[in-house]
Amino acid sequence: MIKSAQHFLNRHVKTRAALLLSLPLGWMIVIYLGALFALFLTSIWKIDTFTSDVIREFTLENFTDVFTDRAYFNVTIRTLMVAISVTLICAVIAIPMAFYMARIAKPSNRPILVALVLTPLWASYLVKVYAWRTMFYPESGFLQWLISPLGGKSPGFGMIAVIIGLTYLWLPYMVLPIYAGMEKLPSSVLDASADLGAKPGRTFREVVMPITWPTIMAGSVFTFSLSMGDYITVQILGGTFQMLGNVVYQNFSLNLPFAAAVSLIPVIIMMIYLAGIRKTGALNNL
Repeated sequence: MIKSAQHFLNRHVKTRAALLLSLPLGWMIVIYLGALFALFLTSIWKIDTFTSDVIREFTLENFTDVFTDRAYFNVTIRTLMVAISVTLICAVIAIPMAFYMARIAKPSNRPILVALVLTPLWASYLVKVYAWRTMFYPESGFLQWLISPLGGKSPGFGMIAVIIGLTYLWLPYMVLPIYAGMEKLPSSVLDASADLGAKPGRTFREVVMPITWPTIMAGSVFTFSLSMGDYITVQILGGTFQMLGNVVYQNFSLNLPFAAAVSLIPVIIMMIYLAGIRKTGALNNL
């Protein structure tokens, strides 16, 4: 009798806890899906070209303009190239960093290293981007001063500056998931690989990388999505270089339905990307 009562009480407590936890998650889903629905709804409306007022009438002209205009196609490809480049560079830098933090550094030093990785996130986004702007000035920037004695020249503002700036901004989001995955890696697996005669390089390639691959893909979700939607860094470091976020920003006050149609492009790309990496188990590591 007592055991039955305890079982009923525990089940009741778990049910209430699950209900309480599901409420904020449910609101987040409703708000997110509601925002996407509002975005799609706005994209199929018209615009009064004289007054710039939104006319709530169905049309596919915005999507026709987005998908048939060569300029917007080029901007989409350019945005994809930047997002992929930033993700790959972050992965190349983050994987050895995370491996050192999780497997080589002393356990007492690991919290300090994690704090150092998180330190850039404590600074203002704009402060960091403007700091990079001062370094990329073509004539008086730090990079020009640094490489001018060697006969080099600063790349100035443009695609390279944007990629470097975004890599610096989003690198911690790649390091931390990979570090968490490598920290959980059993030492017995590495010892077994060494006992079977595998050298450190082969152990890293054939044991560490496959096991931690889901965490790498989880980190790529952050770097890829944040790079796809960024426009402030592009405005500050890009010069005449533009990405999809800049097109949305420029058309927001002039042609809201068209801006909504353009903003759906990164949403669609991210949905395809998430569907593609779902089988890797990356979504379980977010």
